[in-house]
Amino acid sequence: MPMAADDIAQLIREGIPDAQVQIEDLAGDGDHYAATVVSATFAGKSRVAQHQMVYAALKGRMGGELHALKLTTLASPR
Repeated sequence: MPMAADDIAQLIREGIPDAQVQIEDLAGDGDHYAATVVSATFAGKSRVAQHQMVYAALKGRMGGELHALKLTTLASPR
């Protein structure tokens, strides 16, 4: 069962409380999304570490309920 964009954004915000999250449904099927996540907690972390933080916030749903997520992460000033 696909995930709703609002559910994805909520999980990310719960896991990264200061995150600004924008979700786009790429295919209109509720299964292929792009997410832009901006957070001060990303400052000084590698892109891989930033993405791992987002995946951790999704609590294991990647590859299951959430099939595909194109991820862009950016650090914001504190």
